[in-house]
Amino acid sequence: MIFGKAVILSCGVLLVFVLSACGGQGGGPGGPTRVVVTYSILGDLVENVGGGSVEMTTLVGPNGDAHTFEPAPSDNAELVEADVVFQNGLGFEPWLGALYQSSDSEAKRVVVTENVDPLLVTGEGRGSEPDPHVWHDPTKSVVMVRSIRDALAEADPENAEAYRRNAAEYTAKLEKLDADVREQVRSIPGDNRTLFTSHDTFGYFAQRYGFGVDTALASVSTEASDPSAGRTADLIEKIEASGVPAIFAENVSNPSFMEGIASEAGVELAPALYTDALGGPGSEGGTYIGMVRYNVSTMSEALQE
Repeated sequence: MIFGKAVILSCGVLLVFVLSACGGQGGGPGGPTRVVVTYSILGDLVENVGGGSVEMTTLVGPNGDAHTFEPAPSDNAELVEADVVFQNGLGFEPWLGALYQSSDSEAKRVVVTENVDPLLVTGEGRGSEPDPHVWHDPTKSVVMVRSIRDALAEADPENAEAYRRNAAEYTAKLEKLDADVREQVRSIPGDNRTLFTSHDTFGYFAQRYGFGVDTALASVSTEASDPSAGRTADLIEKIEASGVPAIFAENVSNPSFMEGIASEAGVELAPALYTDALGGPGSEGGTYIGMVRYNVSTMSEALQE
């Protein structure tokens, strides 16, 4: 009898060990697949594909700026527990490499822009570099969704069919979004289709929908200090010469400088656009599709004659 109890006890210990070793290794019987996502826009794409089969943590939340994000010690723990880490790539999360390494996480890192042909932008003093803001073109977001689908299916084969189904349904919504944006843009006079923004973020949007993007205000980004008085005067002159009726701030930066520029140039400062982050839950920009629709509606209204 004692021997029998010892065998049962040994088997119980072994079972606990096996279950512990299997923790964090995908969905199905072991629970949802645990994923970490670097920023809120990407988080919404992952949520639409993963549905109830994933447990998701987003590092840079709504209205947060991934360019200036500083990880907290708790972020290490999130990475340790993750099965998959989804990142944008193209230099958008310069802090992620050090965070991932310091966490000793074994989660697979998935760069969702890997199959996107990036635009190049000229960074001040840095030469040309890839533009990471691919999500402003919904057709590029479709490519990102495919990468998410495939990564989740690999991490959690038991729910692969659900991920494929969710991705197909969401892709149909993104394709409709693209068609709707193209239709709405037609209402904007051609001469007014220039975006003066405080951050060089709409290159993919401009390429897809026939806009010009003026990067003169990019120095107002949260990554840099306000420009000098001379530089400011040049910006105002350029805006006046363009003839555009409005310029745009963004939800991840302080609009005060842009308010001054708009006043001096005699143009409207339109409501802030959602650029590098979603808005809070329940806001017009609280989802990716809602964000794009809000941005286009805001542009359409502000850029009329």
